[in-house]
Amino acid sequence: MKTAVVQRERLVRRLITSHETPVVLIDAPVGFGKSTVLGEWRGADDRQFACLTLGEHHDDPVALTASIAEAVGELEPVDDGVFTALHGAGEATVKVAIPRLLDSMRHWRAPHVLVLDDVHRLSDAASLSIIATLAGGLPSGSQLAIASRTEPSIHVGRMRANRDLVELTARDLAMTPAETDWMLRACGLRLRPASVELLQARTEGWPAGLYLAALSLANADDPDGAAARFAGDERVVADYLRDELISSLTPDALRFLTRTSILDELSGDLCDAVLGDEGSGEVLRTLARSNALISSLDSRDHSYRYHALLREMLESELQRLEPLEAADLHARAGRWYAERGDFDHAVPHTISTGDPELAGELIWSLAADYASAGRQATLERWLGRFTTAQIAATPTLCLVRATYNMSQGDGAQVEHWAGLALQGLEDNGREDGEALRVAASVIRSSGAAREGAIRMRADVTAAFDLLPEESPWRSICRLVEGVSYHLTADRERARSALEEGARRGAAGAPHIYTLCLAQLALVALDDDDVDEAARLTAESTAEADRHGLNDYPTAALVFAVAALVGARQGRAGDAVRDAKRAVRLLATLNELSPWYEVETRIALARSLALLEDVAGARAQLAAAGRLLRLTPDAPVLAQWLEQAWQEADSATAAGRWPLTPAELRLLRYLPTHLTFREIAARLVVSTNTVKTQARSLYGKLGVSSRAEAVTSARTTGLLETDDLPT
Repeated sequence: MKTAVVQRERLVRRLITSHETPVVLIDAPVGFGKSTVLGEWRGADDRQFACLTLGEHHDDPVALTASIAEAVGELEPVDDGVFTALHGAGEATVKVAIPRLLDSMRHWRAPHVLVLDDVHRLSDAASLSIIATLAGGLPSGSQLAIASRTEPSIHVGRMRANRDLVELTARDLAMTPAETDWMLRACGLRLRPASVELLQARTEGWPAGLYLAALSLANADDPDGAAARFAGDERVVADYLRDELISSLTPDALRFLTRTSILDELSGDLCDAVLGDEGSGEVLRTLARSNALISSLDSRDHSYRYHALLREMLESELQRLEPLEAADLHARAGRWYAERGDFDHAVPHTISTGDPELAGELIWSLAADYASAGRQATLERWLGRFTTAQIAATPTLCLVRATYNMSQGDGAQVEHWAGLALQGLEDNGREDGEALRVAASVIRSSGAAREGAIRMRADVTAAFDLLPEESPWRSICRLVEGVSYHLTADRERARSALEEGARRGAAGAPHIYTLCLAQLALVALDDDDVDEAARLTAESTAEADRHGLNDYPTAALVFAVAALVGARQGRAGDAVRDAKRAVRLLATLNELSPWYEVETRIALARSLALLEDVAGARAQLAAAGRLLRLTPDAPVLAQWLEQAWQEADSATAAGRWPLTPAELRLLRYLPTHLTFREIAARLVVSTNTVKTQARSLYGKLGVSSRAEAVTSARTTGLLETDDLPT
């Protein structure tokens, strides 16, 4: 029987005339020909199309953004900064990578259409937010086309209200009586008009149902009578697939289809590996030529896909009748993908084996790299396929959960899951037991160090020597070791460990790199080298922005240190911005390692005292004091806290502090030879304004002259000896 493709001219015409409407949504259940309509539109439109069919692994903001950028990049160049930002936190892709991608798209030489098919596969809020951001940001004349089985949560109601949306629903995609007749005739059927109308009504114009009805009626002695008996619902379609289509297959063909139904996309090599056989490529070509529900995805007949109706039914049958065989097939598919480095496909197949230990080993091998690359959403989705009891009983999964929680700044959960991993490894006898105990020790020392600075250094130093040279955990070990040395007053060893941690982190762990730089900036401040601290904080914040780390919970220290350095240099605007970021990120932490919160809060408090918020500074110091009791062997923290309290008390006394941003800017010019008139010209204000600000500044510092103001500011840390404006 011939394959029938009905030209949907009425739909294509509607899409072609919608150029000025930014979003096209084709929203209908399976079998309504959404992808077919998109293909016809692409063939009839003069613009270029960038097309992406979404899979389960795209329900992760980093993976989704990367795939969209790659699809777009096949048409026009994409800024490298888009891909750089994808090494940051998952949700940051919306705020960093996507705007960069949209900026690249605005430089397109001509309008394009970005097509995203199977958007119903997305449920992650950050991933859906990316779609919404794209929908509102494409350049004029370009469009975002979305095909989905359900209406996606991307503010569709607002788009309708603003007339920013062209929408095709199941009602639009349903075949008209005329289209039904055309399709039936293309299949070799000539029915009476009444029979055509009856079939169209029974199926409600559902294209998949109509096509299968045509297959069912093709060999009937009385096609019109058979049409009167056809019900047209999905149950009848499933029955048809089972009783008519499948029954016509040879046993070998049916077994091939059933056993490969676990695969989203098929190729000869993959099917050979899964089935443990040869010749799958030829089988796929033969089946595709004889069955419209098996289609080739490329002109070389290399990749294929089963129609969703067929695949879902076959996979359900396989799971029901041969669950052990299904598990074995998934295991083979997982190994095949893993050997080729395609872990986004390998892991779901491995999870589907029903073996948490097997899946846990694979996911654990990826956890550090995925967390460093901002792929937390993928880790969370994979973990979501296990019960809490399964995770608790599997040490590797416990460590994955602890790694995920560490990336979220949740020290309480880090301690819980790392502890469960260690319990599970006691007398376990597994070959990798020692390596897993080392990893658990590193994770707990990094995210939930409750036993002091010296103990955490001992743990990570021992772990470093046992970890493979290429292990991503080695950079974290050096970071924690360097912090411990710093907090126990050994700045030289601290600097050495932190510099090595930065070198290792720069190669693939940008978050660790920024933290090492922030800690090195604190070392520089202790050495009274503000210029070096400024260089380090500038690099750490630039790296955070470059890799989309600005919303990473444990980036709070990076911005707190940057705020302190900025305030000491009189860059009030920068300091206020960074302090606000640090405050916001601190609020997301939950019992992270005490040293981390104490450090961050002290640095933040000192910056706030130098700016406008003495009350805020005192609140941060009070919280730091409570946490310091949990790290009694860190004398440097105690010294910092005492110094910060003195600065806050001095700021409070006699209303001397805080200085306004304008007064801080003026303060930097007071040590120079410039007159107030010349300073006013530099600041682009009047001379009277400078004089008024100077009087206010003198009052707050408790002095009566310019020279005394400079001396007081240097004594209290508001002004560095070499802190002169350029």
